[in-house]
Amino acid sequence: MARILAIDYGSKRVGLAVTDPLQIIASGLTTVHSKDLIAYLEEYLKKEQVECIVVGEPKTLQNEASDSARFIDPFVTHLTRKFPHIKIARYDERFTSTLAHQAMLMGGLKKKARANKDTVDMVSAAIILQDYLSFMGK
Repeated sequence: MARILAIDYGSKRVGLAVTDPLQIIASGLTTVHSKDLIAYLEEYLKKEQVECIVVGEPKTLQNEASDSARFIDPFVTHLTRKFPHIKIARYDERFTSTLAHQAMLMGGLKKKARANKDTVDMVSAAIILQDYLSFMGK
């Protein structure tokens, strides 16, 4: 089986998470600068088999696209063109940053580590991916 990769896309930083090859567990992978994301994905996809890329979709509490969706839509279009052989899925990312902060607090991370936005983005991507796996019945 191939992995599933999740992206918590931001205009500055991008959190990445990935499943194990059996698609059971989501784990944080890394955080990269948004301008370096495509190059990172090209290298990663040379080494690992990925069947699906899940992109966090920012929505408001009214279930409408949030302001940051204007960055996500062109990114998803670019991703689809760059990697046409990989399924691209979008998944609701509401509250993932809050959940990431709570998970890090419960995990015993010190305040300084919890303030690291790179870590928050990576954990948010892992939460998006784990939610997606649950939604898909995996």
